[in-house]
Amino acid sequence: MRVIVSAGGTGGHIYPALAIINKLKERNKNLDILYIGTTDRMEKDIVPALGIKYKGIQMKGLNRKKIFKNIEVIKSFNKAKKEIEKIMLEFKPDVVLGIGGYITAPVIIVAHKLGIKTFIHEQNSIPGLSNKMLKKKASLIGVSIKESEKYFKGCNVTFTGNPRSEEAYNAVPVRKSKYDLRESKKLVLFVMGSLGSLTITKTMKNIIPEFKGKDYEILFVTGEKYFDLYNDISIPQNVKMVPILKDMLSVLKKCDLIITRAGASTIAEITAIGVPAIVIPSPYVTHNHQEKNAKVLEDNGSAVVIKEDELSSSKLISTIDELINNDSKLEEMRKKSKSMGVVDSATKIASLVEDLAKSK
Repeated sequence: MRVIVSAGGTGGHIYPALAIINKLKERNKNLDILYIGTTDRMEKDIVPALGIKYKGIQMKGLNRKKIFKNIEVIKSFNKAKKEIEKIMLEFKPDVVLGIGGYITAPVIIVAHKLGIKTFIHEQNSIPGLSNKMLKKKASLIGVSIKESEKYFKGCNVTFTGNPRSEEAYNAVPVRKSKYDLRESKKLVLFVMGSLGSLTITKTMKNIIPEFKGKDYEILFVTGEKYFDLYNDISIPQNVKMVPILKDMLSVLKKCDLIITRAGASTIAEITAIGVPAIVIPSPYVTHNHQEKNAKVLEDNGSAVVIKEDELSSSKLISTIDELINNDSKLEEMRKKSKSMGVVDSATKIASLVEDLAKSK
């Protein structure tokens, strides 16, 4: 089976794509995978490092603030389509997957034009621009959240969950000593998405020293761009700082509480494992979908939501203390979180992709 996978921009698209690739590899000995991404986003480094064949395409995303700049976007889009068509005619895929990010638009459009079976996946509660545009060109659409099906009326859509959830569920727990943490102490993980957040960084520089003397430990993931910005503050002994976590899922398995954004992949991961959460949804995303994602968790009773403009030292620390020191509350949140989890999503998607490939 020959498969082209396209996803780009953020970990929220890239890691679900990799979860699908890993499951397809597990199930198909004669699988030939080609990944199409951009030349300047994080997938260009992550994917080739895993030994996956990679083609980078120069591509610009829509500029929502300066409309006139979209003339360049249209030019790059048309050029990308020509490059992608050449790639597909040479590679001859049985099926093409678009797992999110603006790079998927020309990939799926070209595949549809060439009569190749296509699958797209929507991770968020409200579809992004690319998937809205591509829904009529997809042979099959998978959604992470059941309620999202209503946005794809008249299309071949199915609830799959988020493929990252299965990898989370099957992850092997990390040894805390790897990060100079103690098994005897409760662990609070703080991570603001795959890229980090400058706004949160500015706030957290004032908050981190306030964790001194707490009876729990904090593992704080800054994001690579922001790690050095913490050099000028006093970091307590119970706070460990890292720029990035390559074994995030293994760390989640040892986590008592997570403080996080409300990206779709993050929600899939924490509900698959059952991690109580304090969620600070990003207000900078299209359609404010992170706040909607966060509300789903809050309504379920598995998370407490703090809006970014309400974040302060007193509010965050008092919320952490209230939860981390209440074992019965944590256990209740853990159970409610697990009740939302889908733990076989990658398997479901792999099976659907294989069926598409056979039906070409």
